[in-house]
Parts: sequence; structure tokens; C-alpha cells
Amino acid sequence: MNLSDCTFHKAKGLFITGTDTGVGKTLIAGGIARLLTEQGMRVGVFKPIATGCRNEMGEWVSDDAVFLAMCAGVSEPLTVTTPACYEIPAAPLVAARAAKRPVDYEQIAAMYHYLCRSYDVVLVEGIGGVLTPLDEETTILDIAAAMGLATVVVARSRLGTINHTLLTLRAVRDAGLPLAGVVINGYNAPTADLAEETAGSVIAELGKTKVLAVVGSDEDSSVESLHLGKMVLAGLSGCNWKSLIAPKSS
Repeated sequence: MNLSDCTFHKAKGLFITGTDTGVGKTLIAGGIARLLTEQGMRVGVFKPIATGCRNEMGEWVSDDAVFLAMCAGVSEPLTVTTPACYEIPAAPLVAARAAKRPVDYEQIAAMYHYLCRSYDVVLVEGIGGVLTPLDEETTILDIAAAMGLATVVVARSRLGTINHTLLTLRAVRDAGLPLAGVVINGYNAPTADLAEETAGSVIAELGKTKVLAVVGSDEDSSVESLHLGKMVLAGLSGCNWKSLIAPKSS
């Protein structure tokens, strides 16, 4: 079944994407989940597609999904949190071809529908950048568009991030998605040069968007060791995340 044949439930939530792989989407999504949970919200987390997964006793496990669930304090089966798992750490198109198992969009839509009905808000984390291919015709941005959630773009603080971020913002807007804003991740003030110091303000100016948070480089935070450091939470706590969550339309 193609993505266009699936119907996605409309709900309160955010879609967290990034300018590339390895920019810290999972840390940021986990931090937002923790903050909303501490404010009394029941937060569902969803990583619809993951690669680089491992098999434990016949069950595919995504470290990202386990981390998100820990941050939100939920214990849904991993088949719910991440319905499409692949072993090879590559773009889903490549990993799915190698596994001879196409992405099951119908299952993704079904699990998302379940989470939307079960929680006050659902945070969805993408995979890679917005144009990461899932098959020959579909990217992760297409799933985001089907959900219709406001999008948070996670960007690096290093040289080159202006170009990567502006391209991502353009793609999100071209898809007709509401843009919540940008989170700059991994900023190290003591060692920052001029490019790093000014990247956020230039992105806000030229991208006509808000920099929602600047998160410092936090060596204590680790997805693999399931630890969310105080620096990540401190960097994110200045934003009113509740105000960015779109109201349910159905």
C-alpha cells in the first residue's frame, strides 16, 4: 500500500526533524517529551521508521525509540513506538531493499492512530533529513505532511548550518506544513567562533522563523545509555512547547 492510500489521524503534536542525520533530533525530542510530561501532559512518542536496529529475542529494537519512551515515561511495545525497523544503518529506501521488506505505511498509520487516541499529545521524530527517501517516491517529509503537525527543525551550530537549515525550512514550507521553528543543538559558547555565534540570528532573519532554543553541547546526554542531561533540559525550558502544539481538527 502506498502512503497516499493511508489516512492519518489529526491530533495535537509536533514533528521533530533535522537538517541531517546525527544532529541530535532524538535528544531534543526526548527533552521536549520530558518537559511536557513534567507539566502534566500524557505524551506519546513515535519514531515511525528506524534503521540501524538490533534484534533482541526476535524483536527489533531502536535505541532512539527506547530513549524517547524513557523520556516520556511510557511503556508501549516497540512495535507500536516504531512499527518499521530495519537492521542496516542506511536510508530506509536502502535498508528496505536489502531486507526485501518495503515500508508498511498502513501499519504506521494504524499505530499513529492508536497513539493519538491514547495520549494528550504525540511527538513524532523523523529519520535523517526531510528528504530522506523511504521508497522510490516517498520521503519522510511526506509522512510529516500526512500528519499535518507543526514542525520543529533541529540544526547543528557549526559552520554550514545556515545553508542546511534554510534548505530544510524551504522544503517544509513547500510541503505546506506549519513551521514551529528551529532548535540549535550542540552550541559550545566557550569555543564558538563568529560563524557559530551568528548562525542562529541569520537563520531567524533569512529563514523568517523563530529560534525556539539554543541547546548547549551536553556530553552527559546519551541516547545509547538512556540519559538525558540537565543541559539539554535547561536549553529547551525557555520555550513554551505547549503553545506550539496544534489543536485537534478531528
